[in-house]
Amino acid sequence: MSEPPTTSGEGFHPHLGDTVDPPGTSLRTRLHHIRADALDGDTAQSGGMRRFAAVSGRTVGSEKLWMGQTHVAPATSSSDHHHGASETAIYVVSGHPEFVFVDDSGPEPEEVRLRTEPGDYIFVPPFVPHREENPDPAEEAVVVIARSTQEAIVVNLPRLYALGSGEG
Repeated sequence: MSEPPTTSGEGFHPHLGDTVDPPGTSLRTRLHHIRADALDGDTAQSGGMRRFAAVSGRTVGSEKLWMGQTHVAPATSSSDHHHGASETAIYVVSGHPEFVFVDDSGPEPEEVRLRTEPGDYIFVPPFVPHREENPDPAEEAVVVIARSTQEAIVVNLPRLYALGSGEG
C-alpha cells in the first residue's frame, strides 16, 4: 500500500518512470505533485511580501484555481492591493499576520484589523482592497492561499480604501 514518495520533476505517474507522454495527452487525466521546494516565485507580487505559486495555469494547467504560499517578513506590511474578480481564501500556517481593510458599513469608513493565529482562515471577496501585516519583530508569517482564478491576480493600490457601491 505504501509507494515510495515521488521526487520533484518526476512526472505525474511515478510508477511509469520517465516515460514521455504521447502528444495530446490531457493534463486533466493526471494528478500533479508539487513539492514544497518546487514552488514558483515568478508570480504576481506586492511590496513587503513574497508569493509562491504551487497550483496555477502555468504550473499545472489549472483553469479555475490558483494556490500557493505567501511569506511576510517580520515587522513588515504588504502594499495595499486587491485581487480583481478573484475570490481568495487564506489559511494561516505560521506567525500572526494581520489582515487590514476599510469597512464602510457604518456611518464613517473604518479601518479594521483581523488578527490571526495558525489554523485561522480568512476570506477576501473580489475587488476588496486590503493588506497583510506581520507585526512580529522576529517570526515570519506564512499563509496558504487559494484563488478562484488560474493565475494570481494582484492589483497594487496607492492607498487602502472602502469598496465603493459601484465597484466589484
